[in-house]
Amino acid sequence: MSGGSNGSSNTSYTSFLLVGFPGLQEYRALLLLPFLSLYLVIVSTNALVIHTVVAQRSLHQPMYLLITLLLAINICAATTVVPTMLLSLSTRFIRISLAGCLVQMFCMYFLIVFDCNILLVMALDRYVAICYPLHYPEIVTVQLLAGLVGVAAARSTCIVSPVVGLASRVHFCRSDVIHHFACEHMALMKLSCGDISLNKNVGLTVRIFNRVLDMLLLGASYSRIIHAAFRISSGGARSKALNTCGSHLLVIFTVYFSTMSSSIVYRVARTASQDVHNLLSAFYLLLPCLVDPIIYGARTKEIRQQLSTLFQRTQVQVPTKKCQALTSHRELPG
Repeated sequence: MSGGSNGSSNTSYTSFLLVGFPGLQEYRALLLLPFLSLYLVIVSTNALVIHTVVAQRSLHQPMYLLITLLLAINICAATTVVPTMLLSLSTRFIRISLAGCLVQMFCMYFLIVFDCNILLVMALDRYVAICYPLHYPEIVTVQLLAGLVGVAAARSTCIVSPVVGLASRVHFCRSDVIHHFACEHMALMKLSCGDISLNKNVGLTVRIFNRVLDMLLLGASYSRIIHAAFRISSGGARSKALNTCGSHLLVIFTVYFSTMSSSIVYRVARTASQDVHNLLSAFYLLLPCLVDPIIYGARTKEIRQQLSTLFQRTQVQVPTKKCQALTSHRELPG
């Protein structure tokens, strides 16, 4: 590996080495299999729930379509960071260009913010469904849903673009080694030999403003939703409404707990090793991707029923094919 802490100010690196977990190089093989298994589980479980919703026409409703979009974001988010992590674990390090690094940074943060914005859209959908149930089909149309998703994507782009744009203007001369498994913003900024106070301030301001605003909007929405749910006279309808809201609130808690805990530990535990910070980054990036399909698959009655039917069909088809194979084998001339 090239580069070091004594980089010249006249040198401007345009490619970098991602070393993954620098202090755990001797245990790379032990980390490779768990992360590979975790990635396969994330892709398969999210894809299974997506397939279940797409294949069943009765689930082609706004709430379930938003769930499929959320799970598709999970697959994209995991695919953005895990392959480079696995490559760094299998080959000690991988080289990535500055342009590639910035693209990965943008995609990684865009998907994180987009995920949170879709949760806001889901909160709005549940608000209309529970507070105005008779007018829900008229209000929440496919056109409105597509417009809200477009606004969520545009908002995510506006939030992430300044951070990545400022990063692209930084002069990297300190080293070409990124002690991380992905092009995380502050891991890249550590390689700068200039003033990056603006980058730090913009990144921190954007994160705090976005998180606080989102939490206020979510809190206001779900306080109204829960209040309206308790006013429903039918016990079954009230239970169904609260159960649906409970699933969304569990997902929201998982997303915000993982991101906020990682940010707090990153700033408080400054004496912790880089590997600890990297493991925390992997935790907050991958935990929602792993938990979301489990929550929606287990707690959403309609999805749970369709998954159960799918598994039952699979179990019936496999023995049938085996019986057909045995029968045809017996009919072969001796």
